[in-house]
Amino acid sequence: MIYLDNAATTLVKPRAVGEAVRRALVSAAGYARGGYEAASRAGNLVYDCREQAAALFGLSDPARVIFTLNATHALNLAIHALVRPGAKIAVSGFEHNAVMRPLALRKIRPAVLKTPLWEPETAVQSVKDALADGAEIFILNHVSNVFGYALPLDEIAPLLTAAGVPLILDASQSAGVVPLDVSRYPCLAAVCMPGHKALYGPMGTGVLLALDERLASRPLMAGGTGSRSEEMAQPDFLPDAQESGTPNVPGLAGLAAGIRFVRSVGPENILAHERRLAQETARALEGNGLLEVFSNPAQTGVLSVRFRDIPAESAAEQLARQGIAVRAGLHCAPLAHRTAGTEQTGTVRLSFGFYSTAGQAEQAAKAFKLVKKL
Repeated sequence: MIYLDNAATTLVKPRAVGEAVRRALVSAAGYARGGYEAASRAGNLVYDCREQAAALFGLSDPARVIFTLNATHALNLAIHALVRPGAKIAVSGFEHNAVMRPLALRKIRPAVLKTPLWEPETAVQSVKDALADGAEIFILNHVSNVFGYALPLDEIAPLLTAAGVPLILDASQSAGVVPLDVSRYPCLAAVCMPGHKALYGPMGTGVLLALDERLASRPLMAGGTGSRSEEMAQPDFLPDAQESGTPNVPGLAGLAAGIRFVRSVGPENILAHERRLAQETARALEGNGLLEVFSNPAQTGVLSVRFRDIPAESAAEQLARQGIAVRAGLHCAPLAHRTAGTEQTGTVRLSFGFYSTAGQAEQAAKAFKLVKKL
């Protein structure tokens, strides 16, 4: 199988990740609940993961690294803590349902910025317009999970900082690929990401970088934390305020190994590798008259294509029979498809990882030529 669905989950991971998970399974227990060796080991493994994440993202205080089940969980925590009823919210035109549905549950209809594909200047102007219209908080998808388009954070963040408007950043497709130093962006209130994508950790892990103090005072869940057990009130300090119950210690041990790998290789080098494969594949596919290829030199390793007269799901099934693993449909991001004009058809998405090869990309491009209208 040629696996090209890394935007969903990186399947091929560093060997150290699996080894770390296995060691934790048989040696760590009782996290923050005892003074014996196995409990201490669990605590050390989790704290190591906090330190690794803090170092990767330029965060000075590891206590602000909150562990979650996934990016969706992290986004729900951030939205619950930071978005008040009736607030004027602005979102990009590429938001995932992990943002749009929590807002819908709160009966909030956000203003959707004009963020057409490959037009960063339009996105910046739309942010200016939203600020002038009174937007109180922005929730932005850093990199589209459908098209690999990165919003111009370096241009947008200073505008929000100057206006004193906070930003929740969905880094689901950028964490581990696009270098991100949170200290450079004072407007950041929260950064949300999964562990199982470009951080090369196990599924069932996620991270919330809690940069706004309100994240300590408005937890989504309450329960046992191993601290202040005599009080009925949830602890009001991080990370305890947002971490109730026993964490996924084996998963976090694996995530620490994954982040350590990303730091050793460098997100900028991972990005260069994935981008090169995406562009080579795009060039190969653009010669196929049956396809519309959504490509730009600035995109990450996520590439969407659309067959002109073949349903995306049918194309993906035919590719799967040839041993090519891709994803088809709306990718849980109908807003992104509305922005790009693909809402009625969806796309076939190829997404590369650090372990993807040029040979695999070439084989995938050849397989596309064999897809037929049924």
